[in-house]
Amino acid sequence: MIDISGRVQSVWRRNWDAFIRTYRVNFIPPFVEPVLYLLALGFGLGTYVEAVDGIPYPVFIAPALVSISVMYSSFFECTYSSFVRMYYQKTFDAIIATPVSIDEVIAGEMFWGATRGAIYATLMLPVLLLFDVVAMPSSLLLIPFACLAGLLFAAIGMCFTAITPGIDALNYPSFLFITPMFLFSGTFFPLELLPEPIRYFALAVLPLTHVVSINRAITLAAFAPANLLNLAWIAVATVVFFVLAIRLMRRRLIV
Repeated sequence: MIDISGRVQSVWRRNWDAFIRTYRVNFIPPFVEPVLYLLALGFGLGTYVEAVDGIPYPVFIAPALVSISVMYSSFFECTYSSFVRMYYQKTFDAIIATPVSIDEVIAGEMFWGATRGAIYATLMLPVLLLFDVVAMPSSLLLIPFACLAGLLFAAIGMCFTAITPGIDALNYPSFLFITPMFLFSGTFFPLELLPEPIRYFALAVLPLTHVVSINRAITLAAFAPANLLNLAWIAVATVVFFVLAIRLMRRRLIV
């Protein structure tokens, strides 16, 4: 049984307040990253790769940039940042000393990770509109969908945090899980170009594959029945990893 109540909001609010105090640093990457990627890949490499399946290359990679930003911001918030709050700052211990339960602390951390992903998607959207690489008004759906995708990556990140002996060991999921997703999830080239075993592996195991697929449908305003399967995969995986993260963290914190 998972013990969650409205007290989750207090954990989320604590992280929000800390985020706002350093807003100048936190708000710069979402503006700068899409500009750099679009200039270097979209319009640089795009001069050689003019179109993918009839889609201009900058337009093709734009939803992938949003997906990658949501993945990074949510995952790293619930790995490195959460580990620091848990192990070094002892923030979890301090909060648990109040009426807030362990489950609520972990759920609040994951909800904050999802919120951070949505913030990054929101800040990136005006930049993509400026470059005219996304369609409106369908692209407004990027923001609510970023909450769900962010929660998925936050929950996965929290699972790694729960089983990681030290902060340096978090480099393993970063390099062995996040980096392959960055490259082989239909981000910078169509998934169909991959060998069949790798393509099926990406569809079965790599969450970013489904996130990119949905975001591409949103930004192109071209939804397909397959996107329902993508959404179902994300929804089921989010619930599974959310529950698993709470149970693993509960086991770690109750010594």
